Amino acid sequence: MSGTTAQRAAGSAVADRRLRVALTLIVSCEFMLQLDTTIINVALPTIRHELGFSLTGLSWITNAFLLTFGGLLLLGGRLGDLRGHRRVFLFGTALFTASSLVGGLATNDLTLVLTRAGQGVGAAFAAPTGIALLATNFRDEARRNRAFAVYSTVSGSGLALGLVLGGVLTSALSWRWVLFINVPFGLAVILLTPKFISESETGTGRFDLAGAFASTASMTALVYALIRVSEQGWGDPTALVAFAIGLALFAALITIESRVAHPVLPLGLFRGGRSAAYASLLLVAATLTSMWFFLTQFLQEALGMGPLTTGLAFLPMAATVFAGSQVVPRLLTRVSPKPVAIAGTTAAVIATSWLGTLSESSGYAGSVLGPLLLLGVGAGLSMVSLNLIVMSATPAEETGAASGVLQSMLTVGGSLGLAILVTVAGAANRSAEPGTDPLVAGVSGAFAGAAVFAGIALLITVFALRTPSRPGAVRTDRDEAV
Repeated sequence: MSGTTAQRAAGSAVADRRLRVALTLIVSCEFMLQLDTTIINVALPTIRHELGFSLTGLSWITNAFLLTFGGLLLLGGRLGDLRGHRRVFLFGTALFTASSLVGGLATNDLTLVLTRAGQGVGAAFAAPTGIALLATNFRDEARRNRAFAVYSTVSGSGLALGLVLGGVLTSALSWRWVLFINVPFGLAVILLTPKFISESETGTGRFDLAGAFASTASMTALVYALIRVSEQGWGDPTALVAFAIGLALFAALITIESRVAHPVLPLGLFRGGRSAAYASLLLVAATLTSMWFFLTQFLQEALGMGPLTTGLAFLPMAATVFAGSQVVPRLLTRVSPKPVAIAGTTAAVIATSWLGTLSESSGYAGSVLGPLLLLGVGAGLSMVSLNLIVMSATPAEETGAASGVLQSMLTVGGSLGLAILVTVAGAANRSAEPGTDPLVAGVSGAFAGAAVFAGIALLITVFALRTPSRPGAVRTDRDEAV
């Protein structure tokens, strides 16, 4: 081997190691964010008792995070495009980590709610820029496909493991550790990211202040309206006013963005098949969020499982999310992302329809395990392929904005799906046949509704989704290796 060839091989090995560490850091941050979504739910009764929360106040431990996270996602993603994805990623991770530490030390309800809001702000900056860093650091198509597969796997497993870890930490140590556990993850990401993750090119031009205000205010109003609907129903006047304000501000945002040179929300992001991919992601998120919520109720209330056992019951789904995600990179060497997305949404339709048949006689092994395994495969196939379609052929200077829209679809989709299906479950509960458990009737009705969401996602994927000309590629003027 010549000296030049040896040097190239050594350089390639170093680049490979650097990319592996970069991927580990990005997915570790995503794992931390996803873990936080479910880990605190198990600890809520203990938190209420120790800090003296009212029932209404307790809901704001979750709502404060959702409100700031959902409201700032578009801004966080676009800010990464203009100021550097790595810089904004580090800021968001640092804020999330600091908020977790202070929240774990909280001695009153107000402090905990404020730190949960701080976590939401940090997550809104870290989540979309993390996806953008995957797109800009992994320029080789095969590597990018594998990176997004790992990312999606971690996202799915973080939700499941959050239920398990929440039960373990609350029982063995204290509820405070469901927040403290974020600190070592966050510190590792903060310390190592500058060394292993390359900064993206920063954009130029004036920052779109009007668009930033309109995007933040509209998303905040819409997420708040969905939170109110899930708690008070669709007739709640406050929710209706918030919906009206949110939609009016969103219409203003579209008008603003069509006229400015450097918009917070570039309207070109919705061309080339991405509109259909965004819509499918919204509906898939609505399906998966309803599954977590209603199946947890069924396992605990109908089957009598405890919090820890319930968390363990979701682990088979995490395993099939992993399996489905790992198959995608191999499939994409043979087919485009569209058939993979069709297979994933089809699996979701079958799984939710199956769960819609739950009854008082249903057991875990015979009626829950099968749909969970199938839904895990469907989530792995659909999320990876749809994420790749969204990021395909996106200009490097807009990857943050595209990631922000992607995360917004997942957040709004989950909240919207839950708000609708809570109403569906209530109607099924009230109309249950005599002698039928109303809770089981409500849960099965909700899953029938979730099957409709998944079915619409399948129709969009089949008839409206178009794969961009360069699947998995992100346009950039820099072709050199990382």
